[in-house]
Formats: sequence, structure tokens, C-alpha cells
Amino acid sequence: MIVGIDLGTTHSLIGCYSESGPRLFRNALGEYLTPSAVSIDDNGHIIVGEAARDRLVSHPNLSVASFKRWMGTPRETYLGDRAFRAEELSALVLRSLLADAESALGEKVDEAVISVPAYFSNAQRNATRAAGELAGIRVERLINEPTAAALAYGLQEKPEGSRFLVFDLGGGTFDVSILEMFEGIVEVHASAGDNYLGGEDFLDLLQTACLTDLKIRAGDLSPIELALLRRRLEIMKRELSQQVEARIEGKIGSHELAWTIDQERFQQLAEPLLQRMRTPLERAMRDARLHPDQLQEIVLVGGASRMPLISRLIARMFGRLPLRHVNPDEAIALGACVAAGLKNRDAKLEEVILTDVCPYTLGIQVAQRDARGQTLGGLFSPIIQRNSVVPVSREGTYGPMIEFQPKLVLKVYQGENPMVANNILLGELEIPLNPKLPIAANQVVVRFTYDINGVLQVEATPQPGGTRYELLLEQNPGTLGEQEIRARLAALSQLKIHPRSKQENVALLARAERLFEENLSARQLLQQWIVQFRQSVDSQDEQVIQEHRTRFGQALDQLDAQL
Repeated sequence: MIVGIDLGTTHSLIGCYSESGPRLFRNALGEYLTPSAVSIDDNGHIIVGEAARDRLVSHPNLSVASFKRWMGTPRETYLGDRAFRAEELSALVLRSLLADAESALGEKVDEAVISVPAYFSNAQRNATRAAGELAGIRVERLINEPTAAALAYGLQEKPEGSRFLVFDLGGGTFDVSILEMFEGIVEVHASAGDNYLGGEDFLDLLQTACLTDLKIRAGDLSPIELALLRRRLEIMKRELSQQVEARIEGKIGSHELAWTIDQERFQQLAEPLLQRMRTPLERAMRDARLHPDQLQEIVLVGGASRMPLISRLIARMFGRLPLRHVNPDEAIALGACVAAGLKNRDAKLEEVILTDVCPYTLGIQVAQRDARGQTLGGLFSPIIQRNSVVPVSREGTYGPMIEFQPKLVLKVYQGENPMVANNILLGELEIPLNPKLPIAANQVVVRFTYDINGVLQVEATPQPGGTRYELLLEQNPGTLGEQEIRARLAALSQLKIHPRSKQENVALLARAERLFEENLSARQLLQQWIVQFRQSVDSQDEQVIQEHRTRFGQALDQLDAQL
């Protein structure tokens, strides 16, 4: 069975392509959205999802979220006394999703199509595949999130030659892609984005404004108090998407909270972030060589795209309102399910070919002499330009800088800056030269080939008729190698993870502990409820547990509504 997965910064979803079309699976709590959060309890058990998100408030030092932003980097996060990379944390989320899928399907899942931001680098894409391997599944196909959104909207069924802009603003990343449909092909013309811009950044704006207005220093708040504040501000951010003004009241630690903000001020605060969004939008349009009136539709996806200021930005830039009839939280997951159906060659789906583009420019380091004969080094010479349709192969000819140079060192970079110091080094290849030949006769033809799986092949052939040298860049600095993946897979297999059947109880207790942190006046009552529920769980009588769980959940609902 092949499933489709949206592995998101804030939430993740899983589903498959069924007889009735794309189908999402509910988790143990009955929800489609599983928070991309991981925590570890006092007994060393791993908790994933809603309970882990609540524990960000009650146990911030044992919980983590938003780790998608660290994919492809060596950054580690400590939960208790164990360090986790983003790939491992993502693998734990994937394991939880796979358990939900297998519970719904009644069969084993062995392969997945996972969505990634269109602007993810090679390192980030390789890290996503590694997360799948650590979770125990095969990930042969990654699908760009905007392309998945296009499939969810059924844009492949639109008239031939239709062009669409997909605007994807998630919790931690921003992507924009321009696609065209023709003859059963979904072709990406251009992609741009910002891997460090999302809903969390708008939440940071509210946090800074709130603390500044109330004259509170962030350093004066404990991790628990700061987590409490951010949770309340997240609720406020959602309210601003539906009403003109939002307000928070209460107390956090020794600090009184009474703060109000309206949409107009939020718009002013967000202006720098909106300006950051304009740059990728303009770049994508420029790379695709399109004018706004040449677009048939603009599609909004990603939970953060619900903010009214996003629709206003689109309206100002493109002179029209965007499509949003598909749930923005579910659109990418539904598209990933369609992609899984396509990969599985489902008979109900007409064959659709999905093309992709190289999201970054790829090239090598060179040096040049200026008019005075002085050498300028560290320059970037592009070979494959960004937004080239893949698979793609391009070549250039390079030579030594000085007579009788014994070798040529090709340093391969990825990026958009004219200086390699501001780009990312992917690898290097050393080419022996004939030191007896003059510069003009000692040239090397360098060919870059970039495939649909994000693998870059570098070939260098000295001219005339020299030996060909090759470098295959499947790995990137910061990503896990095969041996390390095996070692970390063995370590992950030793972790104790709460069984799916117990997740409702774990989530309810985590929610009660979070409310205990938030509601000072109800602490005695909450503590009493927690003790009683733990006793019912210890009884192992499923009927008693279910009845108590229902009453406990209803009581927490009422208490939550009062905050």
C-alpha cells in the first residue's frame, strides 16, 4: 500500500487514494490533523501529536515542535538526556501517522509519497527521505507542496494551457509555484519561497508587540510562562482572522495580562513579513516570464493563509481574489494522496505526468582577472540555472588560471549569490591537468546533470580526449549517511512509544496538565480530576475508563472555553 503524507511544520496528515478519491485517515483522537510535536514523559515514553503539543506548555524542556525548519542541518534537540535530529523527530511523527493509516486500512503500509516545500534544498529533501527510512517506509517519490495542492484542487482537469499560481503559507515555510496544465502534464514553470517564513513568524510579531506594550521582558518569563503566552497569542491570531479585534486577559506568573490588538495594527506589524513574501512572488512571475493577467487562478493553501492580510496582499498584487474552496489545512495532504494513486497506477486516475524544477542555481567556483590583471577569486559561475525543468543537463568549459597548472579543483555550489562565500558548498572534484600544456590547450568540459530525485551528477573531462572524472552528489553537508541512518534506526527502535490504543488517555492527561499551568483558580479541582482519571486508567477496566474519559473530556472542554 502506498500512502500520501503531508509532513508539515505545524500539523501532519496521512491518507491514500481510494475508490471514492483521495481519503484522509483520522488519528486516535478522531482528528485528521496530527500536531507535528514530540515529547517524552517521566517514564521515557515517546508522545506524539496533540498530547505532545499540550506538553509544550506543561513540560517545555521535554517537548519540541517546528523541527521541520531544521531538516537537512546537524542541529540536535535534547529531550531529557537524549539528543534527536530533525530527521528522527520527523520519523517519530511519521510512525504515529503510519499507525493511524494501518489501523484504518487493516494492512501494512510499506511506501509513501511525502510532500516537501518546493524551495527545499537537496539536503532538506534527502533528510525527508531519511526520516521515512527511519520510520520504516520506502520514500521513492517526493512531491512539491504547491504541485500537491494543484492536484487537490483538480487543476489538472482544467482547460489546456491553464496557468496557476499556488501560494502556500504553512507554519514554518512559504512557497510559491507557477504551474501550467497541458496534454496530461502538470508542468512547474517556476518556484520560489522562503524556508524560514511562516505562521510562527506572525506569532513572533504578536509576542514582541504584547511584551513591549505590557513592558515585560521575555527574559523575565520562564519557559513555561512563555509557552503559555504563545498559546494564548496563537488563539488571538486565529481570532483576528475572523473578527476585527482580539483581546487576552489573565495572569502569567506574576504578570497581569490585559492586551488588545486589531486587524489594522496587526497589518502594520506584519508589513515587513509581507514585503518578504512579495520578493518570491515577483521572482516566480519574473522567472516564468508571465504577467498577472496571464494567470487563470491563484490558489491559497497552508493554515497560515487564512489570515485576511494574505488575501489582501494577493488582491493588491494580482487584482483578484484567490481560490480557497479546499480546506487549506488538508489541500496538500489530499494532493499527496492523488500522487500516491498515480504512483500506484490506480485505474481510476488518468495518467498525469508531474514535472519539477531545480529550485536553486547550481554552479562552480571560479576566478577572473580584471582589466589591471589582478585575480578576483571566489566568484560563482552558474551551470544549471534555478527553475530549469528536470531532468536537466548543462555544461560549461573552464581552464586553469596560470601556465603549467598541475590540477583543477572544481568546487560545486548551490545558491543565487555571485560570491560563493554566500552560497552552499555541495562537494568538490579534483582534475589532474597536463602541466606541459599552455592554458588554451588545458581546458576542461564540466557537465552537470540533475534528476527528478534531486541527485546531481558532475562530470569533468579534460580536452582534448582526456579521462572523464565524476562526482555524484546524493549527500549534502549536514545530512545523514547510510551508516548513521542504520545506527539511528537501531536507537529509535529501542524507544518506548505509547500504543495507539492508549493515546486518548495520554492526550487527556496532557491537556489537563496544560490547563493546570494556565488556570490558577481551578488547580485544586484539576488535580482532583487528574488523580481520579489516573485511578480509572490503573483499573484497566475499559468500560470504566471510557465513561470517565468522556466526563473528564467534557469538563476540560468547559474549563478551556473559560480561558
